[in-house]
Amino acid sequence: MRMEKQRKGVRLVLLPLPFQGHINPMLHLANILYSKGFSITIIHTTFNSPNPLNYPHFTFCPIQDGITTQSDDSSSLNLLHLIILLNIRCVTPFRDTLAKVISDARDNKEHVACLVSDGLFYFTQGVSNTFELPRIALREGGASSFVPFVLFPLLIERGYIPIQDSQLEETVTEIPPLKVKDLPLIDTKEPEKYYKELSNLVEGTKASCGVIWNSFEDLESSPLSYLRQEFQIPFFPIGPFHKYSFSHSPSSSSSSSSSLLTQDQSCISWLDRHKPNSVIYVSFGSLAAITAAKFLEIAWGLASSMHPFLWVIRKGMVIDDGKECLDPPFPAGFIDNLQGRGYIVKWAPQQEVLAHKAVGAFWTHCGWNSTLESICEGVPMICMPFFTDQKVNARYVSSVWKIGVQFEGEVKREEVVKMIRGLIEGNNKEGSQIRERVLDLKEKARVSWNHGGSSYTYLDALVNFILSFEPKR
Repeated sequence: MRMEKQRKGVRLVLLPLPFQGHINPMLHLANILYSKGFSITIIHTTFNSPNPLNYPHFTFCPIQDGITTQSDDSSSLNLLHLIILLNIRCVTPFRDTLAKVISDARDNKEHVACLVSDGLFYFTQGVSNTFELPRIALREGGASSFVPFVLFPLLIERGYIPIQDSQLEETVTEIPPLKVKDLPLIDTKEPEKYYKELSNLVEGTKASCGVIWNSFEDLESSPLSYLRQEFQIPFFPIGPFHKYSFSHSPSSSSSSSSSLLTQDQSCISWLDRHKPNSVIYVSFGSLAAITAAKFLEIAWGLASSMHPFLWVIRKGMVIDDGKECLDPPFPAGFIDNLQGRGYIVKWAPQQEVLAHKAVGAFWTHCGWNSTLESICEGVPMICMPFFTDQKVNARYVSSVWKIGVQFEGEVKREEVVKMIRGLIEGNNKEGSQIRERVLDLKEKARVSWNHGGSSYTYLDALVNFILSFEPKR
């Protein structure tokens, strides 16, 4: 992307939610806005804080959040508690820091035009109101997964929620083709708190002056259209963020600069030794946990497929008898019997991996970033969602866009083999059609962020929208 002349005196304040899947897109967005000439201040929590050294062109302001352990971020079971805590504990330090940023900007003859905050940081709407500062919400997830959040009160009223086991396979007639089991819930003993957080998210987003989406029109035109009608505020689907490239910073186009986990680059050399479209890449994101029994089914399925695989196994990803396994619980001799067909890393440079010619399929948890990155590289998906929006994303991948396959029940090694061979070998009609469709979406994504495309056009509209905010006298 062409770097535009700095718009002297116009500063934007951004606040990311401190999780891997939220920090990355916010920092990508910061680079996009910087390339349009805006000065950028990142206010961030001390928990899971980004590294300012990777972004010398931004100003970073840490705030105390009272969360001290990285382990709090280790599983979905703690996610609800963490989001509630952050929205309580960050109010005062954020307000004080924002006041200083605005004051310093005024002293330097700058104008803080607006706040861009993560949609899940809904407390920021009230704070921005006190400063009469426009707030734009960032939705890192897809529009399709946000629709059920908006409809939650109706879904509760009509008996879909709480979910009954007898209803799991039923279609939610208000949001086809979602099934009841696809609704974006988490496993919690406090469902009322979760429902309240969703209400806060939706109402906080509606109260904002606009929404930025890490998506593009050709992918999600229908849910975006529905949400526009519901919210009646400007929408800016300018994604995919990670495909914009810049000249102002060597690190700005690299996911490694914003990763909270250390990426193992050795896997790229391993991929270099394999034929095009021959490797299955397996990664379940930064939060999901699986049982030891499921781990073994996955392992034996990968081995039995006889295809090479690159598998990301995070520390603590596997749970056995309620405890995290310090090391992956492979059966004795398992790795040796693979004869080099498998490569294990604790974290991978995912965008680089998916762009590698050797990768022929992606076995994913269907987090939005992973889904979008796979689409942008034309890689078919095997979907194994765990919680919240992942389940909606997986249904769209398998049943709406039809660019992947999904496990509908328990993961069995025989089904693993069948899915991998169907996508990698492409020797059946379904597999070849899936590959054709995902390559078509890859091209539509490419068109969207280039000159004249929908995301390119919406980005121009976003810049003009921000410039319309007049300084307070």
